[in-house]
Amino acid sequence: MHRIDSPDAPPADQTSYDDFAKVDIRAGTVIAVEPFPEARKPAWRLAIDFGPAVGVRKSSAQITDLYGRDDLVGRKVMAVVNFPPRQIGPMRSEVLVLGFPDAQGRIVLAAPTGEVPDGARLA
Repeated sequence: MHRIDSPDAPPADQTSYDDFAKVDIRAGTVIAVEPFPEARKPAWRLAIDFGPAVGVRKSSAQITDLYGRDDLVGRKVMAVVNFPPRQIGPMRSEVLVLGFPDAQGRIVLAAPTGEVPDGARLA
C-alpha cells in the first residue's frame, strides 16, 4: 500500500473541473514566521498576506527541515484559502500551505516561479 503522497501512488479518482474549481488556491507572501513549540512535529507559525480580498491568514507548516525563518519571510507560497480553519494545538490554522515531499519526506514548498500579485488565484 502506497501513501497518497508517494510518487509511486496511483492517480486519485477522477474529479470534475467544477469540483476542482471549488478549491481556492492563491499566491501569498509570508510576512511573519514564529516558532511553534506546541506542535507535535517541528513546525513554523506563518502569517501570509494574500492581498486585499483575502487578507492576512495564519497557518502552521511542518517545513522546518528545509526552511528557516530567514528563508521564509518575503517568500511567495501557494495555499488553499477556502478550507475551514483547523485547530492545531493552541493555534487556529486558516489556510493550507502547499508543498511536495522530497525523497526524504521533507516538504518542498509549491510556489509560482514568476512574479504574481498576492491573492492571485491558480488558473
